[in-house]
Amino acid sequence: MPGIDESLTFHPLGMAVLTISDTRSLETDTSGTLLCERLQEAGHHLHDRAIVRDEIAEIRAQLQAWLARPEIEIILTTGGTGFSPRDNTPEAVKPLLRREMDGFSIAFHQKSLASVGVASMQSRAFAGQAGDAFILCVPGSTGACRDAWDGLLELEFDSRHKPCSIAGALPRLRDVCA
Repeated sequence: MPGIDESLTFHPLGMAVLTISDTRSLETDTSGTLLCERLQEAGHHLHDRAIVRDEIAEIRAQLQAWLARPEIEIILTTGGTGFSPRDNTPEAVKPLLRREMDGFSIAFHQKSLASVGVASMQSRAFAGQAGDAFILCVPGSTGACRDAWDGLLELEFDSRHKPCSIAGALPRLRDVCA
């Protein structure tokens, strides 16, 4: 049965949060704040947080800078996953991925469908692996970030989750969490 095995050791992951928005600041970024709070409450390490405009070059530059830092194993992005003319997150991120995590999109959309109904179809939430790190991209609304974290990412990032978690795919934890 899937779940957290309390007899196992929790291994915190190194994370960064990127908000992609033309209008938000650190003071008004409730989505990025929610993700930062949730990951730290879960016991993970927040190594960096940034806000960039919804420009492909800016998004890629920030991600590539973080991907060069081995302590950042997980990058969460919020924003830019819809269909407005300024939504460029998939176009900016997908070329950086060596593998996509199709299951994340499916699980997110199933959960989102319960929250926002068919409006979930307008989200292009996705995830994948870039080098040895993982990038998970969710919509910019606080509700979507809550849907992504609660019951999905919080479990996926917990090294004690069985039968497996993303922790076991990270080089430093492959032997511990396999």
